[in-house]
Formats: sequence, C-alpha cells, structure tokens
Amino acid sequence: MTTDIKLLGNIQNNNSFNNSANEELPAASEIFQWTKQWYPVAVVEYLDASRPHAMQLLGKDIVLWRDGSGQWRCFEDFCPHRLVPLSEGRVEADGTLLCAYHAWRFDAQGNCVNMPQSKDEQTAVRNCENQKFCAVVYPTQERQGLLWVWAEAGEKAQEESQLQTPRIVTELEDNLDRVEKSPWNFRDLPYGWDYFMENVCDPAHVPVSHHGIVGDRYKDSKYYDMIPVRHISTQDGFAFEIQPTQGNIVQAIHDFQPPCYMKITSTSKDGRQLILALYATPTRPGWCRHIGCQVFVKNSQGKKPQGLSFFGLPLPIWLVHVLASLFLHQDMVFLHYQEAIITQKRKGKWLDAVYTPNPQDKMVIALRRWLENRAGGGIPWAEAYNNDIPQAEKDKQKLFDVWTTHTQNCTVCQNALKNINRLTVLSYVAATVCLFVAVILDARTVAMQAVGASLFSLPPIGFWLALAAGILLAVLGYQLKRFSRLFYVYEFEHAHND
Repeated sequence: MTTDIKLLGNIQNNNSFNNSANEELPAASEIFQWTKQWYPVAVVEYLDASRPHAMQLLGKDIVLWRDGSGQWRCFEDFCPHRLVPLSEGRVEADGTLLCAYHAWRFDAQGNCVNMPQSKDEQTAVRNCENQKFCAVVYPTQERQGLLWVWAEAGEKAQEESQLQTPRIVTELEDNLDRVEKSPWNFRDLPYGWDYFMENVCDPAHVPVSHHGIVGDRYKDSKYYDMIPVRHISTQDGFAFEIQPTQGNIVQAIHDFQPPCYMKITSTSKDGRQLILALYATPTRPGWCRHIGCQVFVKNSQGKKPQGLSFFGLPLPIWLVHVLASLFLHQDMVFLHYQEAIITQKRKGKWLDAVYTPNPQDKMVIALRRWLENRAGGGIPWAEAYNNDIPQAEKDKQKLFDVWTTHTQNCTVCQNALKNINRLTVLSYVAATVCLFVAVILDARTVAMQAVGASLFSLPPIGFWLALAAGILLAVLGYQLKRFSRLFYVYEFEHAHND
C-alpha cells in the first residue's frame, strides 16, 4: 500500500495515468516470458563468417557460426564431449563446426557427424546417432540485417519460435521509396538491460548528459509532460508522448516494445519523421548489447528529416561506429555506477531508492512498474549468475574500452583500422623520404657555397617543398596514429565538456 501511495505521488497531473496505477495485476500465466522471445544479437554484415563467435544471452554462453549453406546458427557454447567452448573451435570448409579439443564436428542441426577417435566407422556412426552427443541448438533467423536468436533451445522452442515475429522496425518493411536508414551500430555496454531502457525512457537527460552533441545543458533543460498514448500491456509494453514539443517537432513518442525495442519517433510540421530504433539485448548481469540505427521517413514532397546531430550525415560505416563513442560514453560511466548504487540502496524496491517528483519521470516509473508487476521483477538470468549484479568497476578508465566492446567483434572496423595503420606507416615513410630529399638538396647548396658559387644563396625551392611535404606527412602520420586510438579507447569527463 505504501508503494502505491508513493507511486501516485510521483505521477502527477494526469488522471488517466493515475487511474492505471490501480489496474489489476496480470495472472501468473500472463507474466511476460523472457525466454520465449526473439533477441537481436549481432549485425550480420559485421560478423566474420570464417570463425565462430562467443556471446551471451540472458546469462547463457552461446556461440554464433555460419554453416555451409550460408545460414547463421546458434549453439550453447560447449561441446557435449568434455564441455570445452565450441567458440574456440573452427568453421570447416564443409560447413561444420569443429571442436578444437578432439575434432568432433557438428552440423547445422547440432548433430555430431564425426568422432575421429572412434574404434571404427561403425562405432563412430553409432555414437553420432546418440542424442547425448548433440549440441544444444537455439532457433535463429535474419531480419533487417540483424541476427536474431530465440532464447530457448530444443524441438518445442523451434515450434514456438515460428509463431512469433521479432520486434522489427516496421517502417523498413513498408514505403521503401520513402524510407532510408543509417548503418546499424552496436556496442556492449557495462550496465544492465533495465538501466539502458530506463535511460532511453528519459528524454529529459539528453540535453544535459549529451551536452554539445544533442542540446545544451544550460538552455534546453525545460519542462514538459509525458502523456501515455498506449497504456501498460504485459506483451506489448507502453508508449508516451512528450508535450509540449520544441522547435519544428509537432509530435514526439517513445514506444517501448518488450523485450528489447525502444522506438523514438519525432514528427516535424511538414510530415517528415525521424525514428531512433534502439535495441538492448540482456547478455549478463550488469551488461547489455545495444544495437541501433536511425530511420528517415521522407514527407510527401520527398524531403528527408535531419538526423541526430552529425550521425545523420552520410558517413562511412566505420566512422559512424568510431564516433558513436563520443555519444555513448557521455552517460555510460554514471549509468554503470547508478546500477550499483541503486542495487545497494533499494532493498528490493526501485521506488524506495529514488525520488521522482517531476512528470518527466513518468515513463521511467512505468518501465519499473511493468518490470515489477508484469515481467517477474527482472530478467531470469542463467543459474550460474544467481541474479548477482557485479561490483562496480573501481577503475573508471576500464569502462572506456572500445576494442573489447566493439572493434574486436566488427569486421568493418577491423578493416578500417588496418587501412589506417597502413596509411600511418606510409605517411611516416613518405615523410622520411621527403626530409631525406630536403637534406640532399640542402647539402648541394652548401657544397656550391663552399666552392664560391654564391656566398649568400638560399636553398632551392625544391628544398622548401620537400621540407614542407615531410613535415605535413609526419603530422598526418601522427594524427592518424592518434585517431586510431579511438578504435581502442575513448575517455570522457563531463567536468571538461564545456
């Protein structure tokens, strides 16, 4: 009862939303089932098809790999023989996944098709037919460039997965002549699924946390209300509209579609729409994988909306990925610490730990209500994790890691980094050659002076051109080296973001 009173006190000036606080809770059979869902786990074009990829989903270790038919598969990441990770194995030329410990091979359906240490071929065939020696297979599908994994394994899971559609971006299926999208980006973030969703339910933080990229912390932190436009549903989430809007925007809606999709739609006066398609897949406690893009819906005159800051420009994919750190790292550190602080203070109740007097917090409260009342109170992590949130990282610099959380898993960025490193070396080599030529030309001038050709003659124009070129190439090499650091780490401090 105390929580209900506090909740009603936190949600002000909206009778319809206040009344929804007294709605009947769903029956146990209607509680949201986290494992009976599709989750986006990777962007297909960024995966290296020649090798297996380790990942986690709801705390389970999984391995992604592409078979001989070109289809991406997902197994639980262990070999049934001695339980070593299959992600440490190989994808063979015949399209099977080989365990690197004893060379057992598995086909796309998880069947063991080869046991090299068997006594004879008949014994190998007999053993391979035993279901005990099969890999654990999760349903997969590719939609809109993403690889989706169903979070349960087995024959029943295969059947159930066919009855449900992933939370795709519907605008990318319709009106293709009027719709464009930016490249997909992805990043493993050091805070949980619920804190990612809470963050994107809260547009009030944007001009403050993302000062200098999206808005100004001193000018754009203004009052607005959040009006529910789709009330809380166990399976379909909820949606809120921001009122009043600012500038050229006539409507702004945040639409949460469980388990992983937040759709933020801004509509301008002339009918253009900008959609931020934001996914968050729960990987393990305290971590999630974010995948997102911008969708541009043109108006009837074919005019395209302006994108989010410079991310709306037609940039190369690798540059979009690199520059994403400038945005993501602006709120990453304090969200990581926020999760640890609230875990310590709330003692089971989120509302007991926070103070939310303003209407801008309505959607955040709705998310926590949905999670508590309709989704079992939280994500059912694999047993090994025991629902424990890891301790906050004391060394803040480790949170700025880009290599582990993105680059090492993105072939586009790896190729771009290789090219930048080659260009860096080439710049230094060319600079050395130019400086060597300048020295030669200068030595020639000195020699001519020595024989009295001209007592006060300056080095020839070629010397100055070679010297200038050498300096410019050396500076270019240095700047390329500095820029390549963004593929590994990007540090950010709000105290220095004026």
